[in-house]
Amino acid sequence: MASLKDIKRRIKSVKNTRQITKAMKMVSAAKLKRAQDEIVAARPYAEKMLDLIASLASKASSDSHPLLENRGGNRVGLLIFTSDRGLCGSFNSQILRNAERFLRERGPVEASVYTIGKRGGEYFKRRGLKIINSKNMGSGRPQYGSAAEIASDIIGAYMRNELDEVHIIFSEFKSALTQRPVVQKLLPISAPEKDEKAAEEGDYLYEPAEGGVLAALLPKYVEVQAFRALLETSASEHGARMTSMDSASKNAGQMISGLTLVYNRLRQAAITKELMEIIGGAEALK
Repeated sequence: MASLKDIKRRIKSVKNTRQITKAMKMVSAAKLKRAQDEIVAARPYAEKMLDLIASLASKASSDSHPLLENRGGNRVGLLIFTSDRGLCGSFNSQILRNAERFLRERGPVEASVYTIGKRGGEYFKRRGLKIINSKNMGSGRPQYGSAAEIASDIIGAYMRNELDEVHIIFSEFKSALTQRPVVQKLLPISAPEKDEKAAEEGDYLYEPAEGGVLAALLPKYVEVQAFRALLETSASEHGARMTSMDSASKNAGQMISGLTLVYNRLRQAAITKELMEIIGGAEALK
């Protein structure tokens, strides 16, 4: 059985841990508000861009731009967004499980991954998959310049005919308690299978030319989707960490209460034993 000194030392250790988890919760809560405002502001633009490009792809010919070309090969690239740090519950594991499930469902493919976030990079390095590139999320606010670099790398690999498809996997922010992993096809850009609204629209007139318009819009579309994934991942990470640290603080409080109860019982038993020994000694002297 642990001594009073050991239990007291453990209570102190758990209290120190609770202070850390409470501080981490407060930091994540402060960052979450800013990240949530950013993704709420950026999401409508990204979704409208997706609708616009899908509509253009339904009207344009597949040979009008390389990013519209459906090659039908089995070289699949995955652009995966995770966090750099842990202590955020099942946030990273959900994304990585969805990536593994996607590869299993696709069957035998030549998979390559581009990881954003230290956790994803370490995970796939251990599994021996081909890694195109690996970058950290960073501790600051997501910048559009980072999304432009990611998009440039992905578009470059696709244009060099190194990949036949590119899919993006990230965690969509719903609330501090809910983050939903999303798997979205990024390249080649294709129209929805059934788009009644697009069918009712007339043909587009491109100025100065169809190739010039698509050459300007399609890379911008990839950048916007990468930037949205950065913002969604940042907000989801802060929400998941805030929830996880709140649960850890509550669990630490319960553990402290349990250890304090055990400490008081042992201390009471020790005092009772000492009293009995004193009384027994006094009786023996009589």
